[in-house]
Amino acid sequence: MVRYISIGGLALTALAMTVLATRAHDETKFPDWAGQWSRVPDGDVPRYDPGKPLREQPALLNEEHRRRYEASVADQRAGGFGLDVNYACIAQTMPRLMNGAVPFEITISPNITHILYERMNYQTRRIYTDARQWPQNTDEPTSGGYSIGKWVDTDGDGRFDTLEVETRNIRGPKTWDQTGMPMADDGAAIVKERISIDKANPNVLRNEMTTTDNSLTRPWTGTTIYRRTTANVLWREDSCLANPYITIEKQVFMLGGDGKLMPMKKDQGPPDLTYFKPAR
Repeated sequence: MVRYISIGGLALTALAMTVLATRAHDETKFPDWAGQWSRVPDGDVPRYDPGKPLREQPALLNEEHRRRYEASVADQRAGGFGLDVNYACIAQTMPRLMNGAVPFEITISPNITHILYERMNYQTRRIYTDARQWPQNTDEPTSGGYSIGKWVDTDGDGRFDTLEVETRNIRGPKTWDQTGMPMADDGAAIVKERISIDKANPNVLRNEMTTTDNSLTRPWTGTTIYRRTTANVLWREDSCLANPYITIEKQVFMLGGDGKLMPMKKDQGPPDLTYFKPAR
């Protein structure tokens, strides 16, 4: 009986703490960003700066990364993937995560904001808004990086309308978009975002991103716009399990419908068969 009362008391205490925490989260101070967000289509593919066509993005690349980019594009034109490793189910990284390639949803609490993507078994970003400092010893880098944010009331109406975010500790390999345009291989990239609802349309979200990276000659700013869907929202599972591509010694091959290895590019030779006996 004593044990039963103790467990019941703990349960009531936990419930009371939950109620208090819920009350402490004054939802009237935070914006309503619920629903499914998708990139506003403009007739072109997702990219860092929607104000420029895909092939005109790399104006700010330094010489080293421009050469790598040109080689990546040449490989893609020949039928390969270039430097874009997304084909191998390797998760996209910041800032490419916010290019709008897949729908996402945003959940807001006082200390953390989550961005959940419809990709790779629901990839997640965590943006800490509890006034924490940058950790002295960061953990292993992640595709989404480590993000610290701050809510801002820009018009002084007592309600937050803008989320300012800084992201560091982003895992490589990092590319700006599907052309394989490379970011620097180091861990020095910093992405700053200013996310806010369009003043004229509450179903339009703007994300102004400024990225400082050692692949660039100066920081690069681009603004992506997303549109909200609230009715008949559907989420699909993207587990990346049916991947037909196989990488062998940096060469990409394709598994055909008959289960046999196929070339990806014209005149592509077979992989090294050192460990296989010749067919008789």
